[in-house]
Amino acid sequence: MDIKSKIREVQDFPKEGINFKDITTLLKDKAAFQYVVDQMSKQLEDLEIDIIVGPEARGFIMGTPVAYKIGAGFVPVRKPNKLPAETLSYEYELEYGTDSIEIHKDAIQKGQRVAIVDDLLATGGTVLATTKLIEELGGEVVSINFLMVLSFLNGKDLLKNYKVESLIEY
Repeated sequence: MDIKSKIREVQDFPKEGINFKDITTLLKDKAAFQYVVDQMSKQLEDLEIDIIVGPEARGFIMGTPVAYKIGAGFVPVRKPNKLPAETLSYEYELEYGTDSIEIHKDAIQKGQRVAIVDDLLATGGTVLATTKLIEELGGEVVSINFLMVLSFLNGKDLLKNYKVESLIEY
């Protein structure tokens, strides 16, 4: 299946010069969505994954059906002050400033095998921060899986110590 043809490109969103990859057109196509979930699940099927971690927000969309398909649990990583119980946070650098993400302190148990599933790898800052949270809780990041990678932004360089897979690249 030509996945790229199912993803709408929106020029100058969210700001001028950005060519936004909108997956809502893929998600509403039941055959394309099922294909993507099946393919991402196949990448993980022999890795004995205990937990899928999905960064906010499209990681929730991609990660939960993959977790269900492979028989793993699902853990969200969220922006600050969105999780109700005690959290662990990680602050990371952006091009202009900083951001942070949080995970529940009891979300990952020591030794659990974890895969991170998200829709897009751009610069890699959010997913690298996610790996740090998982590792601080004692989890082992076994794989990081994306629907798509914007290779021209070199996000894979930040993740060179991890197994990174995607279905498509731009």
